[in-house]
Amino acid sequence: MKSLSSTGFALFGAALVAISFGLARFAFGLFVPPIRVDLELTPYAIGIIGALPLISFLLATLVAPFAADRLGARYTAVMSGGFAVGGLALISQASSALSLGGVFACGICTGLMMPALTAAMQALVKRSLHGRVSAVMNAGTSIGVVVAVPAVLFLAGAWRFAYLSFAVLAAVGVVAAWYFIPSVSRVTPANAAPPPPINALQWSRLFRLSLFAFAMGFVSSAYWIFAPDLVVTLGDLPSGATGWLWLAVGIAGLGGAVVADLADRNNPPITHALMLMMLSSSMALLAASPGQLVLTAFSALVFGLAYMSLTGLYLMTGIRLLPGRLSMGPVLPFMAVALGQATGSPLVGVLVNEFGYADAFAIFSAIGTLVAILSPLYPRYIDHEPGESVEDETGLQAAFDHQLEDAAGEPLDPHNGTSRNH
Repeated sequence: MKSLSSTGFALFGAALVAISFGLARFAFGLFVPPIRVDLELTPYAIGIIGALPLISFLLATLVAPFAADRLGARYTAVMSGGFAVGGLALISQASSALSLGGVFACGICTGLMMPALTAAMQALVKRSLHGRVSAVMNAGTSIGVVVAVPAVLFLAGAWRFAYLSFAVLAAVGVVAAWYFIPSVSRVTPANAAPPPPINALQWSRLFRLSLFAFAMGFVSSAYWIFAPDLVVTLGDLPSGATGWLWLAVGIAGLGGAVVADLADRNNPPITHALMLMMLSSSMALLAASPGQLVLTAFSALVFGLAYMSLTGLYLMTGIRLLPGRLSMGPVLPFMAVALGQATGSPLVGVLVNEFGYADAFAIFSAIGTLVAILSPLYPRYIDHEPGESVEDETGLQAAFDHQLEDAAGEPLDPHNGTSRNH
């Protein structure tokens, strides 16, 4: 194994995330128009198929921390890449809705990859840099989406060949993972104290974080699965034009790592409200002007920046809320996002069948706006010393935390949510 610096590992992790999340998972929506036509699928069927990788992602995420501990980071990452190769190759040979089941294997790939990278990060990266490195790796999704764009621009009618090309890239990723990722899962000093038990305030904040992540995943599912089909069906744009849509999503999404890092150090609730409002507005704009390529591309830019900023923010908030518990803190919000997308995808298909694309997107946009209004409840990691006033904490969050403090019967340290008596 060749040792990587913190920066090198962040970039390499972003490349593996690009393959697993960008190509194996989110590129599917880009190819929905030609796949739907070739295989004669209904929007409801597309919604069900779109939910399969999200369900398998959840199932894989449940066992991924144990796999990383037992097998080590290297073998878990290689196994993740193997599922990507198999799933992508199977999709390339699909002849019916049933044979598109390769998306299920792709979901397993994504569920295993991030825990494997997290375990490797513990061995290679200083703890103080975990949040920033995680945000950079998370932005790799956008890189994968961008890589998928030339395939749909030049191979709009050859989606099978495009998926076969993705499978080859995934195989390259498997070889690279074997070479660069350490075999150990983590490096822990023999005399290291175990992390303190999770207290009531931390559970409350994790619950709120997971609810917001679920809601964002639910709302965003409409865009990831049906946005390309919307502009083709409702806006009469050619299938190849959807490539520009995903290119805009990918390019803007690269800024998500920067926004998430700034939000983590400043005001997460306000950033969450702004980004979720932007995401909801992008869906409304797409539904209102599906035939205008410039406006649809602008909608994709807004969506890409908002989505990647929000997922990066959830990731970093999870790390902050449970320091020293990387197998839980950043995993729970990602599971909640996937569960929200798995729940929303079939529902969007039903709404499209019943009311059409425009009304379905408008409904989901309205839901996103309502959730954004509740952003003052977003959990915040408060960085100050005990005894200092909490002037920048939102009023709604303060009310929740004070109620928990009263219920616990002892004062809580606002710096990390643990009892001051510990």
